[in-house]
Amino acid sequence: MAQLQTRPIQLYYWPTPNGWKISIMLEECGLPYEVIPVNIAKGEQFRPEFLALSPNNKIPAILDPDGPDGEPISVFESGAILQYLGRKTGLFYPADERGRVEVDQWLFWQMAGLGPMAGQTHHFRIYAPEKIAYAIDRYTNETHRLYGVLNKRLADRDFVAGSYSIADMAILGWAKLWERQGQDIAEFPHMARWLERMLARPAVKRGLAVNAEDRNRTDLATDKDAQKVLFGQRARS
Repeated sequence: MAQLQTRPIQLYYWPTPNGWKISIMLEECGLPYEVIPVNIAKGEQFRPEFLALSPNNKIPAILDPDGPDGEPISVFESGAILQYLGRKTGLFYPADERGRVEVDQWLFWQMAGLGPMAGQTHHFRIYAPEKIAYAIDRYTNETHRLYGVLNKRLADRDFVAGSYSIADMAILGWAKLWERQGQDIAEFPHMARWLERMLARPAVKRGLAVNAEDRNRTDLATDKDAQKVLFGQRARS
């Protein structure tokens, strides 16, 4: 049975593909939540109070005041947050092992494949000060390959794991930015129809709209200070 949520979940967030995963899930589940913006271009992800929740200094993170046994719990890493919320609510994450494995495969496909590869594609195509042809081709081609995998998967089903799930939510934020990744959506018709289905969902629209105005506050392609914050970090003591 889904646990009653008596207090809002705190969502530490910035409107990025990883942040969208959680705002969409919270909207789909109808859970009360409050957004705590973490401006990653200004380095707010390095503040001690955020690092206490997310030691990898990445958004998103959540603090659920109604955690297991009624005690607060914090969760970082978007995939782990999706799984936690799925278990908590009993929604979009199957309870049976076969169903859960089906979802987990595609969730981790996104976490280990599509997200990192599309992210590197964005970096070398848009943000890197030096346009390195090998790097641009390497990551653009790998993203193309991954979209081919997704397109084949969706040839005979509406959603990646059969029923709509946290795996679809995880993939969407990166997939909807296909144009920035140098891809032609016409090459992937099944993926294109999936994107249309996803973007038509009211909760998805609401999740993508959360603090959407913040996304254009900084032009990462030209803001050198923001680039140093996001792309020049080394280990901190």
